[in-house]
Amino acid sequence: MALKKYFLLVLLTLIFGSVVTFAQERLLNKGNEKYEEYSFSPAIDIYKKVLDKGFVSADLLRKLGNSYYYNSEYKEAGETFGRLVKEFQSEVTAEDYFKYAQTLKSLAEYERANEIMFKFSEITSNDVRAKQFKSASDYIADIKKNSGRYQLKPFEYNSPYSDFAPSFYKEGLIFSSDRDTGNFARYRHTWNAKDFLDLYKVNADSTSKNKVLKLDEYVNTRLHESTSITTKDGETMYFTRNNLVAGKYKKDDKGIIRLKIFRATMMDDGLWGEVEELPFNSDSYSVAHPALSPDEKTLYFASDMPGTLGASDIFMVEINKDRTFGTPVNLGSNINTEARETFPFVTEEAILYFSSDGHPGLGGLDVFATKIKRKDFNGNIMNVGEPVNSVKDDFTFIFKEETRKGYMASNREEGMGYDDIYAFIEKEPLVFDCIQQVTGTVRDKISNQVLVGATVKVLNEENEEILSTITDSEGTYSLVLDCNQGNFVRALMEGYTPHEEYIGVSDGKPKIIDFYLERDRITAGYGDDLAKLLQLSTIYFDFDKYNIRKDSEVEIEKVIAAMEKYPSLRLKVNSHTDSRGPAAYNLWLSKKRAESTVNYMINKGISSDRLASEGYGESRLLNECEDGVSCSSVKHELNRRSEFIILE
Repeated sequence: MALKKYFLLVLLTLIFGSVVTFAQERLLNKGNEKYEEYSFSPAIDIYKKVLDKGFVSADLLRKLGNSYYYNSEYKEAGETFGRLVKEFQSEVTAEDYFKYAQTLKSLAEYERANEIMFKFSEITSNDVRAKQFKSASDYIADIKKNSGRYQLKPFEYNSPYSDFAPSFYKEGLIFSSDRDTGNFARYRHTWNAKDFLDLYKVNADSTSKNKVLKLDEYVNTRLHESTSITTKDGETMYFTRNNLVAGKYKKDDKGIIRLKIFRATMMDDGLWGEVEELPFNSDSYSVAHPALSPDEKTLYFASDMPGTLGASDIFMVEINKDRTFGTPVNLGSNINTEARETFPFVTEEAILYFSSDGHPGLGGLDVFATKIKRKDFNGNIMNVGEPVNSVKDDFTFIFKEETRKGYMASNREEGMGYDDIYAFIEKEPLVFDCIQQVTGTVRDKISNQVLVGATVKVLNEENEEILSTITDSEGTYSLVLDCNQGNFVRALMEGYTPHEEYIGVSDGKPKIIDFYLERDRITAGYGDDLAKLLQLSTIYFDFDKYNIRKDSEVEIEKVIAAMEKYPSLRLKVNSHTDSRGPAAYNLWLSKKRAESTVNYMINKGISSDRLASEGYGESRLLNECEDGVSCSSVKHELNRRSEFIILE
């Protein structure tokens, strides 16, 4: 009887355990379903319940951490990623490390964040973020240098809800908010369990003077409307909206309602109408956050369309005269990383501001700036520093150089709502001009002699000459370049083959480039002295010696280099002495010195049939210093020489 009770107890335990396991799996599957739909708020609730029931895995912690991360709940995200790294070390991915480092920055734990970023960079050496981290030895110090340029104050029309995405419109602003407008049956978005966003205006016209008014129903729907930009004449507006077709939202294959950019035109009655979606939108990826170039011929936006490097990239597209569009172009890896780049804005002076959590920052999304030159996006990327940037998300930055005033949004702790708009004044402009000094010498590659009067030019990447200079009496030059762009530095000299080096975008540190030019050809014929053509120094021998001295080896090596370059070149080495000493002895000594020079060259690989030698003693003096004439040692040295006469 007791045995039957035992088996019954075991059976009940197994059945109960199976029921519990099945319930956990069902709950976990539901959480994963919400996660895949980007419904992060309900996913968080479900994952927490699963954890409370005692089940944990690397995948669960990763998805819970990501859900917190994308909802900007960085404290909770940091705790979750920390647990993942501690408990499942072997299963931690590069992206886990990166997001963990970002959450630590948002908690101002920079030392620990750097430790995690080192681990990230070790396993992702080709990642743009890893390269930037390795090249920025002390990025916090660099950010501090740019800090203090702005004076911030809260926007007076903030609400206890979410207010962000300010956009200049006439004399006021259009911005996005989920503030309560009296709709008691409000829709909620499952990403963050917040109300859906609409567009509002303030101080834009007489009707919105000192009060916030919701834009008309042609623009606002029951789903999201957020970032916007209007043309200078106020007649056209581009804005972001959830994918809505014929009044009904449309999901992609994963059940996600994507974002699209729409264009609205101002009607005669003062209302926005003729709302149309842009042709490069898609049901399978998001296109959002429009911005216009100063001439309004280019639209910038953020997207995760094919060709995106990270979670979202910044793109541009041409706006044609007939209001059609060209093909979207990714701004490239200098701007975009494997993380999030979003919320672009371009000023009248062609400064591109955008938010990113991929470039080195203080935490969350930071605001960055770069100078656009002829649609070249390879300039320095500058973190604008505090107080615009903080350990939280800072984004939707807009600015007018004319007034030095602008607006931005942030979810920092001291705000009134979930997101808040801040007005600011720029007290000190950002300096985008990057100056780099390049110096060096231009020399003959064989003789190493400096080339006086050589031309050194600078050309941009379109092969356009920017500036040039000439080497001085010592063969040196000095140039000042714009290091916000790539440049070619080219050295030229008549009779020589030009040579150039490329200098990419840099941090402006001085650079030395020495050029060694090769002759096009040796412009000489039979009987010419190669030593003079190569501007060789005198080949000296010790008194009463004929072995090659170390200082002379350097000069002879230049002759050897010339013979290697020109295989048909044949030479005769003629050696001479001064008049001091007996003439017969001087003749013998000069022959031995010529033979010693030839033997040295043969030992270095020059064929003997290309060389000849002869000594002339004191029979061919270059000056008046013959026997019986008093001369200085300097004048006597001029006669102790070796010549390399061209035979063929």
